[in-house]
This record gives sequence, structure tokens and C-alpha cells, in this order.
Amino acid sequence: MARLALLSVSDKTGLVEFAKQLVEAFGFDIISSGGTAQALKSAGLPVTKVSDYTGSPEILGGRVKTLHPRIHGGILARRDLPEHVADLEAQNIRPIDLVVVNLYPFEQTIAKPDVTLEDAIEQIDIGGPAMVRASAKNFANLTILCNPNQYDTYLEELRKNGEASIEFRKSCSLQAFKHTASYDTAIAAYLEQQTESTTFTLTGTRIQELRYGENPHQSAAWYQTGSGSTGWAAATKLQGKELSYNNLVDLEAARSIIAEFTNDDPAATIIKHNNPCGSAMGTTISEAYEKAFNADSTSAFGGIVALNRAIDVPTATALTKTFLECVVAPGIDSEAQTILQAKQNLRVLVLPDLSNGAKENIKQIAGGFLVQAADDIVADPNAWQLVTEKKPTPEELAELLFAWKICKHVKSNAIVVSRDRTTLGVGAGQMNRVGSAKIALEQAGEKANGAILASDGFFPFDDSVRTAAAAGIRAIVQPGGSVKDKDSIAAANELGIVMVLTGIRHFLH
Repeated sequence: MARLALLSVSDKTGLVEFAKQLVEAFGFDIISSGGTAQALKSAGLPVTKVSDYTGSPEILGGRVKTLHPRIHGGILARRDLPEHVADLEAQNIRPIDLVVVNLYPFEQTIAKPDVTLEDAIEQIDIGGPAMVRASAKNFANLTILCNPNQYDTYLEELRKNGEASIEFRKSCSLQAFKHTASYDTAIAAYLEQQTESTTFTLTGTRIQELRYGENPHQSAAWYQTGSGSTGWAAATKLQGKELSYNNLVDLEAARSIIAEFTNDDPAATIIKHNNPCGSAMGTTISEAYEKAFNADSTSAFGGIVALNRAIDVPTATALTKTFLECVVAPGIDSEAQTILQAKQNLRVLVLPDLSNGAKENIKQIAGGFLVQAADDIVADPNAWQLVTEKKPTPEELAELLFAWKICKHVKSNAIVVSRDRTTLGVGAGQMNRVGSAKIALEQAGEKANGAILASDGFFPFDDSVRTAAAAGIRAIVQPGGSVKDKDSIAAANELGIVMVLTGIRHFLH
């Protein structure tokens, strides 16, 4: 008797070609349901609809179609047990040798901005997970495939051995249970968002093992949440060495900054150790990069670059002039790509949507983890308070906004000094704010004269204001909220500088 395969998939990638090989090269009979049966029939392949095989029509708008003893009996039967074989014969049930199932696109559905709860509920697969789990449980007797990337390997198993080896079937079983676990976790996480819940669900699919973590003695791996190519999994690496743990952490820091400028003029940022050492805007993307690089060319060595425009020839030429670890942009010209190939170890990535960040931040602590909403609030200068006697000009307000966007992504305590939409000095991660201010101002040097200053947190005293004024700073943007705001404002008025309060704090630990 011919071997029997059950095919019922949402993702039909490679399906017809795979089914054709099953039928023509290995003599399988195929049963299938719904859209999968239609796709195979349209391709001219012989297929028996599940409803014809079971004698039971699909009901409830397709909610029930594979939940039937002829299906699950054929999947779950142990062929080494005479009583199981007898049951199959008595009920006229054929044993199923191959099950190919992947599930309704629940995660793709809930990713849509206008999705309703009803839409999401209808994409919760019932029969699919039941078949996947049943098949995975009985891997000793059949093979379960739940990802199109398994098709070629399965066919190779048949060519080499005549059947799938037990090692391969066991491996597929593990992948199947991971598939359903990830699917159920996504559903649980979505429903948690719809109701008050005391649990938080997180799952991820391993994309790759990494050589090591932050240091060589730490193991590490990269996991993707959700399904399909989203976030960094959607990036195309055009060249260069494998991405490391530190590369990915710094790339995310670079992406989060450049996302602030998605709809702005050309912008570039260079990251070192998770902080921007240089960020700038320009009339062209090459000008923006050159300004960012020159802001701190020493620290830029070995940096991570993010651009909000496609890499063109002038930018590619500039990028080859120094050692960089990674470059990411939403696109790249073909000639620019050729130029960058001269730097064989440089990792060049194209990520079309640089604005798509995480919705939550998760940090582990001993015995658990912390979850907070992402700091994705959009700066609105119209909501800022102009608290000093001297008011900012439109040009100063635009500069304050630029510095504020960068300061948001600098480790606290954070101070950014800028002019001409270019960072001149960055003070990051100091234990007191005046210390960060001194570092940023010293780095800016004489260029601080006439520049502006941004602070991610309020000034508890007026000392930072006076330090800034002494260096020639003409305007300051800070959140406000200190009981001594009036002292800082008074100092700004005394020294003739502008101060605006955003009402929003951007600590980053």
C-alpha cells in the first residue's frame, strides 16, 4: 500500500514542489484540507480532501475539519502494538506516514495596526496544533514537518534511506513541540494585553548561536520573538563577518537613535559601547555621516554606524576610510555596495524599517525579571515650557530638539552638547550630573561657545547651569521636576541663557 501524507498548511512556501516529489518520486497518496487541497488540485496533483476521506464535511465555517478519528487514529497508532493495528483495520483507518502542518498566521494577524479581538480569535488554530502534537508524540512511527525549510532534508532522507531515520523524526518532533509552544505563548501574550494579568509570557525562536556573549567566556545565542522576518531578523546582511552579541546590542542602540529621525533630514549616528560618540544631520547622508564621524573621530574607530537614508557612493567611500564594525541603513546603491566590498570584514546590513522597535523592555534580575513599556514617546516641542526670560529662536528650538532626541539614548546621567545638528560632546553614565556635564563640555572644548546643552534628567542644583554658561552654552533643554527648578531657572536668567523644560524624563540604565 502506498504511504499516506497529510498536508494542511497556512504557509504554502514550496508546498506544490514538495508534494510533487512525494507523489512522483516516492509514490505517496495525499489527503489535504481547505486551501491546501485547492492549491494542490490546481497544480494538477492527485489529492483527496479530508472531508471525503473522513466522510464528515467541514463544519462551523472550517473550525472543524481535521478533528476526526480517521485522522488522529492514523496519526497516533503504534504499529508495533497488535491491538492498535487491529483497531485501524476495524475502523478502516490508514496509518499516516507524514504530516505536514503549519499553523494559522496568528502573530502576523495581531501585528496589524487595526486588528480586532475577533480577528485575532479566528486566527487561533485548533485542529493544526492537535495534529502537530499528536504527530510529534508518535515520532517513532511517522514524521511531522512544520516548516518549509524541512522539506528538502526530508526528501533527502527518503532518497538515502527509503524512509526518514528515527534520528530525523525525533529532531522534527522537537521542532514541532517548539512550534506549538511558541504559538500558544503568542496567543497567551496577546490575551494578556487584552485583560489584566498577573503573568507575562515571552518566547523566542533561536536564529543562531553566537560565538560568545559580552566576553569570550560567556555563551550566547540570538532569539527572535514573533514569527516571520521582523525586527533585526528582517535585516539582510550583505557582507562581513558573523554578527556578535556586542554587535547586535550596539546595532539596536544605533537603530533606536536613528529611528528618531526617520522622517527628518539625512541623519547618521555612530555607536561605541552602547552610547553615541557622534550623531549629526546634514543636507545629504554623506554630509551627515562625515559630521557624525568628525564629532569624535577617535571614538568612532571600531564603531557601529546607522543611517536614515540609503548608502550612496559618497557615503560608501567615506565609510571605507576608517575601521568600522557594522553599518546599517534602509537601503544601498549597487555601486556603493561594490565600494564597500573592499572592506571584507565590515558587516553591512540593510534594514528597510529602522523605526520598528520593541514594545517592552525586559531586564533580568535574580529570581525574575522586570518589564516596562518602551520609551517610545515622541518629542513635542509645542508642549515644552519656555521658562526663562530669554526665549529660544526657531533655530535654537530646532537645535534643542536634535540634542534632546540624542540625549534620550545616552546612558544616564546623560548630557549632550550640540551645534549645527551635530554632537560636540557627550557625557554618559556618570554618577552625578555635573560630572557628565563637565565631560561633555570638555569634549566640546571651544566649540561649546554658542552651543546648546541637553540633559536627560533635571538639575538638582544650579551648578550644572553655571558650568554650562561658563563654557558659553546659550540654551539648555531638560525635563524639569526638581524641587529646586526655580534655582536653575534663576541662574539661567542671571546668566542670560535660554532654558526649556520638556516635562519628560529619559533615564536609560
